[in-house]
Amino acid sequence: MTPLPFIRNCVLDRIHKALPSPGAALCGALLWAAAMGTSGLVNLLLDDWETPAKIRFVSLLYAAGGALAFPVGLFLARLVSLGRHWQVALAAAFVCLLVATIGFTGGLFALHYRSYYAQWHEPALTLAWSIQFVHTVATAFYQFIVLGIRLYFPLGFIALAVASIWFARQQR
Repeated sequence: MTPLPFIRNCVLDRIHKALPSPGAALCGALLWAAAMGTSGLVNLLLDDWETPAKIRFVSLLYAAGGALAFPVGLFLARLVSLGRHWQVALAAAFVCLLVATIGFTGGLFALHYRSYYAQWHEPALTLAWSIQFVHTVATAFYQFIVLGIRLYFPLGFIALAVASIWFARQQR
């Protein structure tokens, strides 16, 4: 029978090894934010979308989501691919960066969406408010998945492929 402290030490050691350096996380977050913001901006400009203020807001939302997502996606990819072949590292980086980017950007969109509808919701921390909060956030995230993911194509997808290849080469 394996003692609990040994398992905890193994898990903590694996997490410690998977943590990216602060420089890599910061530099990657800035580059990823620029790539995701640019992807959203180019798509919105090509679609001749709304007003310049709304285009700036959505582009900044995508950039902020990318900046928050990169360190988390990088950590998860390193955690999953630690000690494995480069193919696993490539797939882990692709999936983890994709999920983290969509999750964080969708989450920021949901918070903005929720702030708009807050004026019609019940007082905070009541049962009705909780139900309204969950439904509003779920609706916003669904709307982001349906309408917002298209802004990642093709530039965001190309950036994702490049970042995944970079990660796989670093893991060799």
